[in-house]
Amino acid sequence: MPSSSPAPLVVVAGALVEQGALLVAQRARPPELAGLWELPGGKVARGETDAEALTRELREELGITVTVGARVGVEIALATATTLRAYLVTRTGGDVAAHDHHALRWVRGPELETLPWVPADRAWLPDLAALLQSPG
Repeated sequence: MPSSSPAPLVVVAGALVEQGALLVAQRARPPELAGLWELPGGKVARGETDAEALTRELREELGITVTVGARVGVEIALATATTLRAYLVTRTGGDVAAHDHHALRWVRGPELETLPWVPADRAWLPDLAALLQSPG
């Protein structure tokens, strides 16, 4: 009988830009990542699309509804058979609140490099900086 390997885990993150600033979230857990900053998001559940998962996660974590747009940056493969993907999101409702994070913060381009980021999310910094420089 062939052994089936578990499906790779996909984690999606949302880049919410409003008035020239990007929303970033400070992790509360696990201990090794607590205090580091990331784009908010979470795991794609079986049967969900990336957009469905990101919409659900941002509603749960931030209390907002969003529409999911274009992919941001590269897909990041981690050693744990996990793939990270970031998407541009637009808020369509709700007020941003930290339901699952230690803190939330709006940052502008020059501040991106000054934050202590979750290591995997650092790969998106050039793309996020470019987003913050683009008009509108």
